Amino acid sequence: MRRYGLLLIVAVMALGMCGCRADHTSQRSSATDARASDSPQAEAPDPSAPAVAADRETLDASHDPRPLLICFGDSLTAGYGTDPGQSYPDYLQADLDALGFKYRVVNEGISGNTTKDGVERLDTIVALKPAVVVVEFGGNDGLRGLPVADSRANLDKMIATLKASGTKVVLAGITLPPDYGPDYVKQFNATYPLLAEKYQVPMLPFLLNGVFGVDGMMQKDRTHATANGNKIVAKNVLPLVLPLLKKPR
Repeated sequence: MRRYGLLLIVAVMALGMCGCRADHTSQRSSATDARASDSPQAEAPDPSAPAVAADRETLDASHDPRPLLICFGDSLTAGYGTDPGQSYPDYLQADLDALGFKYRVVNEGISGNTTKDGVERLDTIVALKPAVVVVEFGGNDGLRGLPVADSRANLDKMIATLKASGTKVVLAGITLPPDYGPDYVKQFNATYPLLAEKYQVPMLPFLLNGVFGVDGMMQKDRTHATANGNKIVAKNVLPLVLPLLKKPR
């Protein structure tokens, strides 16, 4: 009897420990949800967004020896809200293939990323030894009203670090709605040309040029491009990257 009693006590303790772990997990989940709700205008990470970065084995040069062209950014790069294969990096790959360029376009966009997140991911990008990186960050900083000086410093570090590693850089800019205030928007917009001039890198002033405000090109959130919109975004980026690539033989 004492043996069965001991087993019963052990079983009850085990169940209690499982309950504690479940409670802690629930609390962490609630805390995460609360933090997310504090920034209603910021992008929510999209679990369906392309996640090439998560599968390093697929980037092994032994599998595909082509030099890498990395599209590094947030949801606008990731292709938030579109089906797999419909992000602008996907269409950029198709455009380069059609022109005979032997480069592999890698989508390193993560929805919800700020410029600070970009800095934190720099080591991962540099480790891939890309030939070219298209840097697209800042939209989430602006939507959250983060200090422009901080965003500018983060973008500065990204470009400086990538260039120091021997990577060629293209800078893709974004802008904000006018209701964020003329002074803030002016300072925000000035970030991209200032850094492009400082580091002598090609710049696209507005990634969504020809897309934003055009019927059928933007999703209902009026923030992210549709599949058709992403085709135009790829066309916007293409002329900036072409001079940086080795021409087809």
